Amino acid sequence: MPTESGSCSTARQAKQKRKSHSLSIRRTNSSEQERTGLPREMLEGQDSKLPSSVRSTLLELFGQIEREFENLYIENLELRREIETLNERLAAEGQVIDGAELSKGQLKTKASHSTSQLSQKLKTTYKASTSKIVSSFKATTSRAVCQLVKEYIGHRDGIWDVSVARTQPVVLGTASADHTALLWSIETGRCLIKYTGHVGSVNSIKFHPSEQLALTASGDQTAHIWRYAVQLPTPQPVADTSICGEDEVECSDKDEPDVDGDVSSDCPTIRVPLTSLKSHQGVVIAADWLVGGKQVVTASWDRTANLYDVETAELVHSLTGHDQELTHCCTHPTQRLVVTSSRDTTFRLWDFRDPSIHSVNVFQGHTDTVTSAVFTVGDNVVSGSDDRTVKVWDLKNMRSPIATIRTDSAINRINVCVGQKIIALPHDNRQVRLFDMSGVRLARLPRSSRQGHRRMVCCSAWSEDHPTCNLFTCGFDRQAIGWNINIPALLQEK
Repeated sequence: MPTESGSCSTARQAKQKRKSHSLSIRRTNSSEQERTGLPREMLEGQDSKLPSSVRSTLLELFGQIEREFENLYIENLELRREIETLNERLAAEGQVIDGAELSKGQLKTKASHSTSQLSQKLKTTYKASTSKIVSSFKATTSRAVCQLVKEYIGHRDGIWDVSVARTQPVVLGTASADHTALLWSIETGRCLIKYTGHVGSVNSIKFHPSEQLALTASGDQTAHIWRYAVQLPTPQPVADTSICGEDEVECSDKDEPDVDGDVSSDCPTIRVPLTSLKSHQGVVIAADWLVGGKQVVTASWDRTANLYDVETAELVHSLTGHDQELTHCCTHPTQRLVVTSSRDTTFRLWDFRDPSIHSVNVFQGHTDTVTSAVFTVGDNVVSGSDDRTVKVWDLKNMRSPIATIRTDSAINRINVCVGQKIIALPHDNRQVRLFDMSGVRLARLPRSSRQGHRRMVCCSAWSEDHPTCNLFTCGFDRQAIGWNINIPALLQEK
């Protein structure tokens, strides 16, 4: 009984002391708010060169920061007080706790464990609060430099690839699992041409460097070359679909764009290819034009890549060496170089600059499927993988990458803005992120309940010279999206 009475008395004193301390904190907090209120009012009244909308957003964010740190400060004081009370209780050797006698060593162990738990709680709370503030600021910044301009809706299944014509008129091409390839007006979003020559999923589309020719690869084990002729419609004023201040939210896979009727049914249809390339024994997953446009390369699930002559459709070389299915192929913009990627975790560089020697170099740096590898201007290759990394390589030194980007999701078909050397990374988790060649993250494309992709993003493509849209993305939500990326502002923020 004496022990219980003493224990109750001690607990009552500690409770009164804690309550008095809590009131003291509130008074301190109130007086601090009074002191900081005047400078903030003075700050809001000062002249500034910033636009009023940006200024108000900054003031709101800084207000959030102040409130978060205020709460953390109060909680920190409370936690410190609890630690002190606990240490006082455990300081008396032989004190009865929960009806059991504890040795001095056990008391120290219990005190250390409790202190560690409280410290970890404080760290977790601080990290969560500050991360929320930083994420809010980054989202606002991304919306200012990355704006959705146009959506291209008309396919009946997921879109595997997107590409932009390199000749006038500049059109957008999409390749879909619905067995079709569509050409679009970038400005109006209207379907201009529908290609239906394949009997399997169309896995990639690439445009000839100087003629109105398209190259498509398909699950029907063929690649087709077909000619198109389009007349662009008169562009209409573009509505501003950017969303300012909207919180990004997760979207259900069911929230896909509704297609009322067949949007592509009114546009001209091409049913027969100019040339059909038929040497593979498996799905043709990708194809591309070599510099000059007189030869093409194809990549297949039969573990080979084939080099064809465009005029005769004859097989020139069969490139073997990969141990598993190929996932992508890409050609250098100015040299006779080809890079192929594979599920065997490697990508290979094939050199056709010397007609008598066809050398090959193997790059080993990933731990999972290499989903794509692309050239940049100069001597660099950028590779993306299902191991959630992107690596930048120097062709003169293949032993190790010069930069590595680590992400939280598998990487699909990447694309590099050649002029500015900005890498666009489409992810399985519906995000699209922009990085520079040194691995610094520049932005993330906005995604919310009203804009952005709702399912896996399969591919991205830059169009540096187009005045309205300079980045295009496509995904398994059956739509392609045109974005306006303010590159000067993006690089200035960097």
